[in-house]
Amino acid sequence: MDPVLAFASIVGAIAVGAASPGPSFVLVARTSIAVSRRAGLATALGMGIGGVFFASLALLGLHALLSQIGWLYAVLKLVGGAYLLYLAIRIWRGAAEPLVMAEEGQTAPAGLMRPLLFGLLTQLSNPKTALVYGSIFAALMPAEPPLWLFVFLPPAIFLIEAGWYAIVAAAFSAGRPRAAYLRSKRWVDRVAAAAIGGLGVRLMSDALPPP
Repeated sequence: MDPVLAFASIVGAIAVGAASPGPSFVLVARTSIAVSRRAGLATALGMGIGGVFFASLALLGLHALLSQIGWLYAVLKLVGGAYLLYLAIRIWRGAAEPLVMAEEGQTAPAGLMRPLLFGLLTQLSNPKTALVYGSIFAALMPAEPPLWLFVFLPPAIFLIEAGWYAIVAAAFSAGRPRAAYLRSKRWVDRVAAAAIGGLGVRLMSDALPPP
């Protein structure tokens, strides 16, 4: 495959995957509404860093590794599912807690390192994302890729992942979504926790051998 066409195809496939609903979308949306736009953007940054990590592994032959070492993929599913369950429990327990509001209806500022790490860990916790990256790169990379593909693909992936979730953060931190969230915080948080927890349980059940 022509390297330019391969680059465009990989970028397009990753963009479609990034826009698909999942735990990352739920976390960015909830953080943007419940905390602040800055926290949502920090979470989006963590998603972008996670995308670069998966892209780098894919360039190093992640798909071949997971195909040959089946138990490693199962372990990744168990660890990722456990993290999503932990995150869901945290959100559920905090559903009934009121938000501390600052002036002009904004939530009180908080450090940005925590949402960045939550975004990164949520991105890394889904081994299916790793498999998708590996499959896309394995299918679309040329047999003898030029050096520029290795140089430009990781930053392009970062722009796609971080850019998409930055759009999500900006949209959900606007006035109307925030006001609607404050009116129904308990139920919104519990729905988000149930969605993330359900994905965690599914990941862990997929890792178990069939009866």
